[in-house]
Amino acid sequence: MTPPPARRRRSAANGTAPAHNLPRRGTVRRAQVISTYGVGSLIAVDHESFVVSGLDEADHSWRGDEAPVVHERRLARLLDVDCFRLPPASDDTSKDGLRVRRFPLMHSCPECNELQPHRDFSPPAGRSVCGTCEVDLVPSRFVVACEAGHLDEFPYWQWVHRSPDRDSARIGRCGGKLRMRTTGRTSSLRSIVISCTCGQVPEVSMEGSFRRNALKDLRLTCRGARPWLGVSATDPAGCGLPLRTLQRGSSSVWQPVLKSALSIPPWSSSRADPLAGHWEKLRKYEDRAHVAVYLDAVFDGEWPVSLDEVMTLLDAEREEDPQDDREAGFDHRYRALRNKEYERLRSGNDESEHSQDEQFVCETPLGDPGVLRPLGITGPMLVKKLREVRALKAFTRLVDAESTTDAKEMPLSQKPLRWLPAMEVQGEGVFLRLDENRLDAWEKAPAVAARVERMRAAHQRVLEQRADDPSLAVRSPATPRMVLLHTLAHVLINEWSLEAGYPSASLRERLYAADDMAGVLVYTATSDSAGSLGGLVAQGEPELLDRTVRSAMRRAEWCSSDPLCMEAETAGSSGTNLAACHACVMLPETSCEHNNVLLDRALLVGTPGEPSLGFFRASLGR
Repeated sequence: MTPPPARRRRSAANGTAPAHNLPRRGTVRRAQVISTYGVGSLIAVDHESFVVSGLDEADHSWRGDEAPVVHERRLARLLDVDCFRLPPASDDTSKDGLRVRRFPLMHSCPECNELQPHRDFSPPAGRSVCGTCEVDLVPSRFVVACEAGHLDEFPYWQWVHRSPDRDSARIGRCGGKLRMRTTGRTSSLRSIVISCTCGQVPEVSMEGSFRRNALKDLRLTCRGARPWLGVSATDPAGCGLPLRTLQRGSSSVWQPVLKSALSIPPWSSSRADPLAGHWEKLRKYEDRAHVAVYLDAVFDGEWPVSLDEVMTLLDAEREEDPQDDREAGFDHRYRALRNKEYERLRSGNDESEHSQDEQFVCETPLGDPGVLRPLGITGPMLVKKLREVRALKAFTRLVDAESTTDAKEMPLSQKPLRWLPAMEVQGEGVFLRLDENRLDAWEKAPAVAARVERMRAAHQRVLEQRADDPSLAVRSPATPRMVLLHTLAHVLINEWSLEAGYPSASLRERLYAADDMAGVLVYTATSDSAGSLGGLVAQGEPELLDRTVRSAMRRAEWCSSDPLCMEAETAGSSGTNLAACHACVMLPETSCEHNNVLLDRALLVGTPGEPSLGFFRASLGR
């Protein structure tokens, strides 16, 4: 984990020191609060370590001017909240910003080698130094976590004494103090040695502490600790799951569960924002007259939008209502949200027909789309303006967020809140579809189906291994259509990063892969000026897009790791990729919807032994 830079205390605009209720420790960007340093994550600032606090007090500590409200009705309805809020920014006039708590509490002194809770070193106020040696304390490198999302201190005392006793009142009953030293012989865990001054047990190294059953052998299980909610906060439902030892900076310690939506008509104008808290009541009225009476009562005759617009919005919302109980689940509703986006991206939304408030502008290119027909690409659209709201729904530990069920997602607060933290991205993009007839014929080929089945089976095994009940594991989304679209998006992003000057991390994919969908949206994914320069939209003109796709396919034919990459029987995590590696099609994790799994460039260009596997092989004339 890369720590944010240290922050000097600066003056406010009037020359006085800004008022802070709590000491300030470094800064993070708003986007990092959603993707990297969200609630429950560990953050390193200089030589100190903290856990980001929960949102129970955020209604009071997040000031309205620092954390404004963001509205996106379709996503809010999906996540069962009223609105979203931008995380507080770190600037000269900010008050408290993002609150954190010190974690882990166990620290060691590199001078006297004592290993004990931070407060027992008697550090001076506001500093993290040993009260005796006056050197910086080192936070514990090791923590423990369980798959339910709990986080706790590494049990050093039990590790040294090899005791299953977890009674905190009896910890240290031997009368000794723990010490930690490094032998310096190697850089492995064997060189980190823990001892106790009681003299009753020999010193032991940390070797073996990362074994899956290392703590289980000591009969230690999770006690449901939630330090981001308070030092003594534990899950009232208990836990009892096995504990795993982790490095404090490991990516497995915290992984966000992110959900996003594009603002599409009729919700893509901010004119409807004043109605945010009234939709549930408005939905109870079918008659226009009753809706008008309600609006009169609430807004005292000064309606923010016309009655016709309100009725249009209500009709649009009812269109996304589940038709039966099978469609009432979260996954089905999220898929319905994507279906509506796909429909709107196909149909477009011309800028000339709307006011400047419109946040979704999608137009057909000026050139002839027919030049793309030999490639099997159809319906390119220039998304000149789009708005995406990306919300932090929850987080997980030890397991990928994509493979979890709701039961393994840890909420952001102890009590349910009617809002979630979110980021708002304004940008642009290019949308394209694959020809359905050609795609249907390609994905029915036995060789294609067999190759994707290997990936799907490997991915399904991973999902079942991570599930408490394998029969209830999430189904793998791998299909020939999905893997093809996913890999196509990756090679396009890599190509545009070379040809159009965009860093690959500033572009993002959005896949529309289902029986009735076969589209890809590549769009700017950052909240800075890179999303508003118009350079990406220009790449969507048919003639330029034709050259881009052909160039991308030529690059995909060869990888610097070939022939190993192309001929690999398995690749990626547990064989969930085939012909894909960091030298050819993989992207920064922030750009990929599926964490760089389910990729195979052989489905684009074929293999030397089976060229027919490639969807684009025939059109490239090879």
